[in-house]
Amino acid sequence: MHHASDILLTLFIVFVAAQVGGEIAQRLKLPGVVGEIAAGCVVGPSLLGWIAPEQVATGTPLDVLAEIGVVLLLFSVGLETRLDDLKKVGKTALLVGVIGVLVPFGMGALWAHGSGFGWDKAMFVAAAFVATSAGITARVLQELGALQRMESKVILGAAVIDDILAMLLLGVVVSLQGGEGFDTGRLLLVLLEAVGFIAVIGWGGSQVMRRKSHWLDKPRHAQSPLLIALALCLGLAYVSTLFGLAAIIGAFLAGMIASETRQRHMLEKQTQPLLALLTPFFFVVTGSKIDLHELASADALWMLLVVTAIAVASKLIGGGLGALPLGRRAAAIVGFGMVPRGEVGVVIASLGLAAGVFNNRVYAIIVAMSLLTAMVTPPVLAWLLRHTPADAGTDSTDTPPR
Repeated sequence: MHHASDILLTLFIVFVAAQVGGEIAQRLKLPGVVGEIAAGCVVGPSLLGWIAPEQVATGTPLDVLAEIGVVLLLFSVGLETRLDDLKKVGKTALLVGVIGVLVPFGMGALWAHGSGFGWDKAMFVAAAFVATSAGITARVLQELGALQRMESKVILGAAVIDDILAMLLLGVVVSLQGGEGFDTGRLLLVLLEAVGFIAVIGWGGSQVMRRKSHWLDKPRHAQSPLLIALALCLGLAYVSTLFGLAAIIGAFLAGMIASETRQRHMLEKQTQPLLALLTPFFFVVTGSKIDLHELASADALWMLLVVTAIAVASKLIGGGLGALPLGRRAAAIVGFGMVPRGEVGVVIASLGLAAGVFNNRVYAIIVAMSLLTAMVTPPVLAWLLRHTPADAGTDSTDTPPR
């Protein structure tokens, strides 16, 4: 009973901290997600210590709630994203995804090698620079009501490609740590499986739902469409992990499939209370994972500044170059939208620490970089979106004429 009451107290602290942080951020004209991540830093081990490191470890109740929160967030984003919309920006999204992976990986590897790492370990460090955290950008776009903008669709499409390429790069660098090289054939098979999964589920599922959405009303339960859609969300989130992809990719695909149904708007409305309850846990937990004590030296802070600058610049360059056909302002929006590393960088840093690739200080710097990019990006992205016309970039070849 004592353990259960401790869990409830922790959930209360996290939830209230998220609401207070989000409120303060919005009063300062910042996206609420910034306040929620900052609240995690405050109540976490670095400052108040109300959340201990072991409470946010993988598999703990708080970690599970955070995972469910971001899965539901990407499901709701998928509900506002239709397959036909993504097709219109397919070419640009592919360019953004590919260049937005290669540039950060190259710049990260050069920095790590210049800092004294061997090339095999340098490439492992560089992997933490690669993957975009779609959850953070999606939350900002959703808060601003910008999910229907062309730039937003490019970002979401590129995030899926980004995740596939990041998975492959991680497979390569992990193999190199053993000194035996890597199996090209196996990596190609993994790539084909991941692409096949996304194509079959995304395209096939959307086609089925367009014709058979009346199935959602067959059960007698009054909320059967929502319950079936949530089951699809959780099921595809799990299946996507079997293909080496992040769970949020499956959740996004589930939302995109559900967006083809006639119950789409009802599902959007019904998921809002669930999002209000669960998504704050993800952002507070993300903020609580940083340990400021490891950064309490001039050298560590300088390294953090350099690493964060590389992380931001490399995604801006990579994502921006891919989105240049949309125009410079739209390319800047897409570039900044791809900057947050968030939980993805934290996971890769954890793998590197466990494998002995780097020490606790480098681990803390990579985690801090991941979280700083998550905190710095939303205000800039929000400013760019507010000061850029919604039809910017419509001269792109991916967008049909009006």
